Amino acid sequence: MTDAELVAAAAAVRERAYAPYSGFKVGAALIAGSGKLYVGCNVENASYPLCVCAERTAIGTAVAAGETRIVRIAVITDTEPPASPCGGCRQVIWEFGPDAEVIVASVSGLVQVTTIRTLLPAGFDGSALLR
Repeated sequence: MTDAELVAAAAAVRERAYAPYSGFKVGAALIAGSGKLYVGCNVENASYPLCVCAERTAIGTAVAAGETRIVRIAVITDTEPPASPCGGCRQVIWEFGPDAEVIVASVSGLVQVTTIRTLLPAGFDGSALLR
């Protein structure tokens, strides 16, 4: 799947985002280790701490399907420049894809490609918990 196809999948699911409070719709699409595509959108809640980001929705869907590795993830917003994943999402991406490519895009067509290692240098992982 090309970067453009992955961004298109994120854009399609972005339209289903539930963002009645902020109006900030986000879509995410990822390619898992199996090569399968998983998508997610943000889901807001009147109790703001219960909101779920698009990236974590897509990752949760992949994990529920038995996937444990992210190869690439695309995130799309209606911002210029494209909005990067929040800190919490960066950590969750790291958990499942410490070598993952991260594509951030805007609905206007601007695309930036980076890696989770660039976005989250020295990420925290399970090795810190082993004794």
